[in-house]
Formats: sequence, structure tokens, C-alpha cells
Amino acid sequence: MKPAKIPVDSGYAGLVADLSGLLDAARRASARAVNSVMTATYWEFGQRIVEFEQGGKKRAAYGEELLAQLATDLTAQFGRGFSQRNLRSFRIFYEEWPIRQTLSAESSPSRHEALKAAFPLPWSHYVRLMSVKDEPARHFYGAEALRGGWSVRQLDRQIGSLFFERTALSINKAAMLTKGAKPRADDRVTPDEEVKDPLVLEFLNLKDEYSESELEEALLLHLEHFLLELGSDFTFVGRQRRLRIGDVWYRVDLLFFHRRLRCLVVIDLKIGKLTHADAGQMHVYLNYAKKHWTNEGENPPVGLILCSETNDALAEYALDGLPNKVLAREYKSALPEPKLLAGEIEKTRERLEARPK
Repeated sequence: MKPAKIPVDSGYAGLVADLSGLLDAARRASARAVNSVMTATYWEFGQRIVEFEQGGKKRAAYGEELLAQLATDLTAQFGRGFSQRNLRSFRIFYEEWPIRQTLSAESSPSRHEALKAAFPLPWSHYVRLMSVKDEPARHFYGAEALRGGWSVRQLDRQIGSLFFERTALSINKAAMLTKGAKPRADDRVTPDEEVKDPLVLEFLNLKDEYSESELEEALLLHLEHFLLELGSDFTFVGRQRRLRIGDVWYRVDLLFFHRRLRCLVVIDLKIGKLTHADAGQMHVYLNYAKKHWTNEGENPPVGLILCSETNDALAEYALDGLPNKVLAREYKSALPEPKLLAGEIEKTRERLEARPK
């Protein structure tokens, strides 16, 4: 016996909307709570590092060596989030956002609660504000972000568009502030994005391995298995590998190591047409991989861009960064034919679309 259908006029849609609103609010509250603890903790990290460095002339001379050793030890003990770059940001945060000295005498947890109250913006906002070197401008953006409830995207847009300088030069500054501070549609950050903010996940030491769609997930899984089945040359390294360039986070869909070529293979999947921007982004990934992920004695990484569209599939290698033509020929002879990879992507997509709905 089939269950009875819920009548359209029963108010069920209102119940779904109500529950969705509750969940969204709970997710935002959770993200805010984590951000509050995270920001206070990172400020204390900066304080302890600075105080240790100022403990004597020998310590002050350590400089970057101290951060490098801390990065190694903390990462080994706690995992992600404690790179030398991040530790440097913690130190800058403490130095650029001083707070009243009486906090030093307060005991924990009252001290930690006071620290949380001292930093009302999320950590991602402070990370972006650190890039503003002019102190009046930095204070302006921080105050306006707090007053207007700016998302980190809106803060980034305002800094990038020189909102401070344009407001300072404006005759009617009040009108400029009112008009310029209005959010745009692309400034909005969803509750799901707040929870999955890479900085939040990094602080909680949680993995961030999720795909944007069932199609993308299936294609990547199939490609991963297919490459491993080609022989012993490909060694799997990771999926959805995150990297940060400046203050922007990116994800590499698949990362392999090719044993015969002794190089990393960076794979990026595009659901749609291949564009010049995709090729440019791949070269950014390769430059990053060459600098941060390539070990001594290994060859430069190679990129593979895969495109899957309704009536077309395309695979293209990015080999422009290789130092000589001989190495380029070796890469071409050792790597699978692009047509072979494109064919596998196309077959997988067709099988997915043929499944019963």
C-alpha cells in the first residue's frame, strides 16, 4: 500500500522552509562560534611566538628558523593549519591588532572569552585585512566590515576596488559610504560555504573532499581507477588537494606521481567547455606544484585538463613549463594519449546519463 501523498495546501512547504531556515541559522551560528575561538587562539599563538622571540638576543636572532621549526613540529603533532606562512600571519595578527594589557592578568577561560569579544570579525576577514599595509585604510575596512556585516567576499571586493581611497576623495562621503557599502549578489556566502570555509576546516583538522556534483564525482573516480589500471607508472597522491595562492584557495581535482617520468601529474576536470582561463589556471597550479610539491631530483610537473560536455570530450596536456624539447618528447611518449583519456570520460558520462532516473 502506497503512503498517502501530502496535500498541497497542508502547509508542508512552510514546514520545509521553516526547518531549512533553522538549519541555515544553526550552521551560521556554528561557523561564527568556531571562527570566534579560532581568531582568539591565533592571536594567542602570535603573542606566545613574539614573547618567545623577545626573551633574549639569541631568541630574537632565530627569525624565520623559529617559524620553520614550529611549522614542522606542530604539523607533525596536529596536522594541517600550521605552515610557516600561517605562523607568520599569527605573529603579524598579534602585532597589528594590539589589545589592552590587563588581559594578560586575566585567567583562562575568562581571558579567552575576553579575547573572543575583542575580535568580532571572522578570521578570514583578518587574513584579508593583513594585506592592507596602510593603517588608516585597514582600520576603515575593519570598521566598515563590522558595521555593515560584510562577508569576506564583500570585504575583498571593497579592498580591491579601493573603496577607502574613493571615499576619502569623495565630496559627499556619507552618500559614498551608503551607496558603496551595499552588498552585491556575488558577495553572499551561503551557510554551507561558511561551514566548509577552508580556514575553518583547517582549524578543526577536518578533510575537505567533496565534489560539486554527482557527475564530477563519478568522472573523477573513474579516471582515478582508469589511470591506476594502465600500469605501474601512475601512483595516486590525492583528490581535491587544496592549495592557497595569496589569500585565495583552490582545489586540484586529482594528483598523481608518474614513476617513469619522475614527476607529478596535476589533473583538473571541467564540466563544460574548455576556456583560456582554464589553461591559465592550470599553469598557476603547475607553478605552485613545482615550487611547493616537487621534491629534489624530480622533473617539473605536468598538467592534464579534462573537459566533459554533452557532445564533446577533450583532454589536453600542459607541457609549456618543461625546460627542453627532449624532456617534452619523453613526456609525450610516456603519458597516455589524450584521445584515450577523452574517450574514457565520454563513455563514463554516457553511462551516467543512461541510468534510470
